[in-house]
Amino acid sequence: MSTTYIQYEVEERIATIRLNRAEKRNALNPEMIRDLTAALWRASDDSAVKVIVLQAEGSAFSAGADLAYLQQLQQNSYSENLDDSLLLKNLYTSILRIPKVVIAQVEGHAIAGGCGLATACDIIFAVPEALFGYTEVKLGFVPALVSCLLMRKTSETIVKRILFTGELFNAETALQYNLITFVTNKEEIRQKVRNFALDLCESSSGNALAVTKKLINETTFASLETSLTAAAALNAEVRQSDDFKKGIGDFLEKKKTSW
Repeated sequence: MSTTYIQYEVEERIATIRLNRAEKRNALNPEMIRDLTAALWRASDDSAVKVIVLQAEGSAFSAGADLAYLQQLQQNSYSENLDDSLLLKNLYTSILRIPKVVIAQVEGHAIAGGCGLATACDIIFAVPEALFGYTEVKLGFVPALVSCLLMRKTSETIVKRILFTGELFNAETALQYNLITFVTNKEEIRQKVRNFALDLCESSSGNALAVTKKLINETTFASLETSLTAAAALNAEVRQSDDFKKGIGDFLEKKKTSW
């Protein structure tokens, strides 16, 4: 199953799902989010798949929201923005719910929603050159959904720092923040990810992996679903604000916003 935005293939019990919108730096829009969610569940339901690897074509893993998509958000009603927020929430929770290990292979920048996509994965490999960050506050927006994911992985102090400032940071810093699992140079990352995935396929019980993932996501973080639902509503609410409309408008016009 491949679509305009997503490439999908299975080999040696590894499903590779590849973001295929390189000309837009793999920016997310509703169609891409739906296609990616469907691909993840296809891999989940495929008995020939044991591990899922998420990759991206081009120089960026994902630059966050698509520009045309941002323009549309300015016109949406609260209800439309809530439906849109729940769509992204469904993508993140799908990664968490799928009983198979999902590995992110980050070979380029992962920004805003794209950074959230990587953060939601179980294991994250990244090249040293990759930059991470949540730039939403610079646009009068809030990183509502991803804040719930970040609090599972790192401290409140670090979450406040990266979300309040919107700063970008490299893979080594992301590793120090406990947001990713491995930093691997560009020449080796594909083989390292493949070897890691094959080792899980050959050395670990599929059922044990699934139950362990469920234990972590549904027992240790039992309130996550409730938190994400509340965050989606907050996300939709903020999109109605004057600050959001000003920040997005200036961004689209390539103007520096004076807050």
